[in-house]
Amino acid sequence: MLYIFGGLPGTGKSTLSAALAKELRATHLRVDVVEQAMRAAGITVNGTEGYMVCYELAKQNLRLDLDVIADTVNPITITITRQAWRDVTESLQITFVEIEVICSNERELRHRVRTRRTDIPGLILPTWDEVKNRQIRGVES
Repeated sequence: MLYIFGGLPGTGKSTLSAALAKELRATHLRVDVVEQAMRAAGITVNGTEGYMVCYELAKQNLRLDLDVIADTVNPITITITRQAWRDVTESLQITFVEIEVICSNERELRHRVRTRRTDIPGLILPTWDEVKNRQIRGVES
């Protein structure tokens, strides 16, 4: 089974997806980890490069009959990444579930974005303005 988490930065998807991965003993693919590792290796990340790595890692783990938890933004208004995750499951004839994490209180989300810390060395978190603009325009990281 592939669990596809999506939502704006700061909504809590990494916390929830990590808890589910621990509970299920599943593979946890967090695009932030992949993209930061790529940057640390000197690779420029300008678009879907990290997602592409995650898709292939998901396929490999799903072929081993392991559950996979995907932790990525996957904006609703841009269906490219969402469809790509579905394509992973369809190619392997595996079931999936999409989980959209939303913080419906804008004040709380702004507070969370402004005060959160990363557990990924070197990762630069988006500012509130970047998160807000992403929500308005529907642009993903």
